[in-house]
Amino acid sequence: MQEQHVRSANGIIVLLLGLALIGALVWAIISLASTGANAYAVSLVPLLFAVIVMLAGLYQVEPNQSAVMSLFGRYVGTVVTPGLRWNNPFFKKNKVSLRVRNFESGKLKVNDLSGSPIEIAAVIVWEVVDSAEAVYNVDDYESFVQIQSESAVRAMASSYPYDEDDHTEKPSLRSHPEIISEHLLRQIQDRLSAAGVRIIEARISHLAYSPEIANAMLQRQQASAIIAARSRIVEGAVGMVQMALEQLAANKIVELDDERRAAMVSNLLTVLCSDRATQPVVNTGTIY
Repeated sequence: MQEQHVRSANGIIVLLLGLALIGALVWAIISLASTGANAYAVSLVPLLFAVIVMLAGLYQVEPNQSAVMSLFGRYVGTVVTPGLRWNNPFFKKNKVSLRVRNFESGKLKVNDLSGSPIEIAAVIVWEVVDSAEAVYNVDDYESFVQIQSESAVRAMASSYPYDEDDHTEKPSLRSHPEIISEHLLRQIQDRLSAAGVRIIEARISHLAYSPEIANAMLQRQQASAIIAARSRIVEGAVGMVQMALEQLAANKIVELDDERRAAMVSNLLTVLCSDRATQPVVNTGTIY
């Protein structure tokens, strides 16, 4: 159902006109009754009742709010003009907020792409763009937004690993927040398009391993970090040893045979790659 706008009258003018008519009719009824013209006075009572019923068509529309009108179950149109408005008093008026709203999903426990249990939560920023669809396409659009958003978060979390894998270039939940947020926004929007809702922003607000595997995963991350650091240290140490040997040979400081060259390389790598301070041994003798 597509939204269509309907005209509404200025409620202040209708209110003033209605109050004036009620005052005039009450005065006329009292005057006629006092002069004994009871038949004329009674004939004005239905007109007074009609004016009162007419005033029942007044309603108020706040800024960034709409009123969805229906008559005996048939959609008539939507009024978005703010202020005191008037329409047919028999119209049913459903107020819908058009303001930007947000909510944070609860911490959901799901399995990521690799099957590891994780905890994830997301912040969703949304607004209603079609009041008619929000009222008539779903029972409760606010509850619909929350439930479908959490369902989309679960589906998205199962499509990516928690952390990046060295063997693949697939985005992960922790290392690619922009890609994940864009994917989450698309998934939620697809689910909520029928409810007349537009998703403005969707981003992860909480991401962690489940408590039962958190310690094991922390140890794995620490081991990966240590291995990466050691690889970097060894790479740098080999470069430094090669540079030292080349400079010794270029400056003709000392000539080393293969055995002493191997011993020097071993000692330098031990000094450079050790995670503890080394204790040097000074040789005061000759190398020959």
